Amino acid sequence: QVQLVESGGGLVQAGGSLRLSCAASRGTFGSYAMGWFRQAPGKEREFVTRISRSGANRYYADSVKGRFTISRDNAKNTMYLQMSSLKPEDTAVYYCAADQSSVLSRQASSYDYWGQGTQVTVSS
Repeated sequence: QVQLVESGGGLVQAGGSLRLSCAASRGTFGSYAMGWFRQAPGKEREFVTRISRSGANRYYADSVKGRFTISRDNAKNTMYLQMSSLKPEDTAVYYCAADQSSVLSRQASSYDYWGQGTQVTVSS
């Protein structure tokens, strides 16, 4: 089974940028669709974006469309989330997740493996 480790979180001012990484080990990274979710204090975990196994297809939540970009490098077993024009409401713990199914899903329950999360804080 794949193991996932996120990195790249931190504190940034509104309007700034951050790039998150999700490194995978133990498993065939390219056989998983991958996603990013986030969870703010007192809120449910919410879908942010998803990328297909090959990277050809990408899906975004409306709240991040045009500001966030998901990508992956299967040769490096790594997925990325480039976040720009950050807003205070983007503050959350960000999780990467792997889905064995190729069927598009924005539901956290559909994903099979999760990282431990990385904190992103956007100050106003």
